[in-house]
Amino acid sequence: MSLLHSPFDLGPLRLRNRIVFAAHLTAAAEAGLPTAQHAAYYAARAAGGTGLVITEEHSVLPGDQPYEKLIRGGDPAALPGYRAITDAVHAHDVPILAQLNHNGAQSSGMYSREPIRAPSPIADPMFREVPVEITTREIRELTDGYARAAQLCVEGGFDGVELQCSHASILRQFLSPLTNRRTDRYGGGIENRSRIVREIAAAVRDAIGDRVLGVRLCGDEGLPGGTPLAEAVETARLLAADGTVTYVNTATGVATATLHLIEAPMSVPPGYALPVAAAIRRAGLPVIGIGRFTTHAAAEAALAGGHCDLVGVVRGQIADPAWARGPTMPCVGCNQECVGRVGFNQRLGCLANPRAGRESIALPAPTRRRRVLVVGGGPAGLTAAESAARRGHDVVLCERSAAVGGALRLAASAPHRGEFARLVDALHAACLRAGVDVRTGMAVDADAVAAEGADAVVVATGAVPRRPAWAVGIERIVDVRDVLAGRVAPAGDVVVHDELGSHEATSVAELLAARGCRVELSTPALTVAQVLGTTLDSEHFHRRAAAAGITLSDELAVVGAAADGAGVRLQLLRHTTGEALERYCDWVVCAVPALPADDLWRALRERGIPAQRIGDCVAPRRADSAIRDGERVGMGL
Repeated sequence: MSLLHSPFDLGPLRLRNRIVFAAHLTAAAEAGLPTAQHAAYYAARAAGGTGLVITEEHSVLPGDQPYEKLIRGGDPAALPGYRAITDAVHAHDVPILAQLNHNGAQSSGMYSREPIRAPSPIADPMFREVPVEITTREIRELTDGYARAAQLCVEGGFDGVELQCSHASILRQFLSPLTNRRTDRYGGGIENRSRIVREIAAAVRDAIGDRVLGVRLCGDEGLPGGTPLAEAVETARLLAADGTVTYVNTATGVATATLHLIEAPMSVPPGYALPVAAAIRRAGLPVIGIGRFTTHAAAEAALAGGHCDLVGVVRGQIADPAWARGPTMPCVGCNQECVGRVGFNQRLGCLANPRAGRESIALPAPTRRRRVLVVGGGPAGLTAAESAARRGHDVVLCERSAAVGGALRLAASAPHRGEFARLVDALHAACLRAGVDVRTGMAVDADAVAAEGADAVVVATGAVPRRPAWAVGIERIVDVRDVLAGRVAPAGDVVVHDELGSHEATSVAELLAARGCRVELSTPALTVAQVLGTTLDSEHFHRRAAAAGITLSDELAVVGAAADGAGVRLQLLRHTTGEALERYCDWVVCAVPALPADDLWRALRERGIPAQRIGDCVAPRRADSAIRDGERVGMGL
């Protein structure tokens, strides 16, 4: 038996393996209360084989309302929801803990209409609200709030609680020299700064008896002057000496200033945060290690190397609820639907798993067995074919290229986007397991569709590059797809013109810079690569771009272009000031909205052959939209 799948005793709990579905936001609460979606969501991961579930945070005081869809811990009205969640998870013989938290300066007065409270009057860089320094009387009220919320969680069937002292927490703010400037018994050295954590841990221990009590500590805030790892280790030692805490969960980053360290994107390797777990483990308590574990091998290596006792796997189990049994659908670290959607106050989703965040919604009833033809083997077509075959239909998928994957496989050829190839392979493998007849190298026209005699036709033919009007007739103005596919090889001075704000432009800019080109990434937007902020790729890209010498230019609209000798002369407008500019370069590479490749669908419609179109041939969007389209149509057949 591997270490990963060996049992582990966590206080009074016997875990069947070392895999933890750790706390993360779902945006599934309604009116401050847990919902049926919470129960279905956590139960799906318990059914999938995880060893322990830890829910998202429950706020311990009514005044702490940093975002709309927060669970109000300590409110007796939450009890029915708690019992529904714990009953659903316990039905699979998996223990479940509730995370308790107060966000402090990382909260907001938008909902409460009151000032927020924090250790010191220091504004968070994202919320920018100056908090009121919490008094010693209010600290006692806060401690009582944690104890009341913990007791209610136990009444609701939870096997224990975890105190958040990490991402967005008043307790982390007490621990950090950056946000704790107090001169009383709660400020100064680490023994004083950790005092409130120890007092709350003691109060919660009294409230929950011998059940599990965990603490999630931040070992690296990623900020100059922030909590050093040595102090996080010392906090863990003090908690171990007190005898109140069962385990320590680990974290890196601050949920506002350095969120990219918490939910690291695709460009960051698995296990990146293990040094924090390894150091804190030396304090003597069992430790949960985190760090974008995407495979069993990476998680096993973390355990075998003595870095941690348990591994926290969140996004991997969002993408594949049965990750613990052996992942078949990988998390690729794109952060588009999990981090990105929740950041927009929308319910959590997943690019790879369109059911994530929708587990409580019933699937349509199966229909009679049908013969289905899917044209196009990109993410939309692959998903539609697999979903339809899983429903019992006979499915044929035709792809004109030699390999499936479409735009997703092309994206995987770009720097730092290679994990998309894993997703393509997983989607292909799922089709084969479901019995789909996958035919590559087969172009399909309307005559071929008619000859196939299918009961249902799904068109997933993707999109093609669209040349901007100002680029028509100029050979050295090309599309990013042309570069990634190897159809052209720009050299010399290259302007990458970006109207999408996402990875299309940044990836090609990095690719060309690595080939020795002098690259300027230019956009009419107010900031370069603005979409990368929602997926936490922005900081990493800007550092790589600076190292590669890529020039970043914003607020520049192209108003004209002309061939000039062997190169291109661009007429630009800085639209915020009205300034007119010119750029001469050897090549221009465009990242602009694509054109739906819907010729086949239109031809079928003209011949009266019913067909559904999905993915980019409806409207060019991101891969998550294509996969959702495929699942919806495939499950509806």
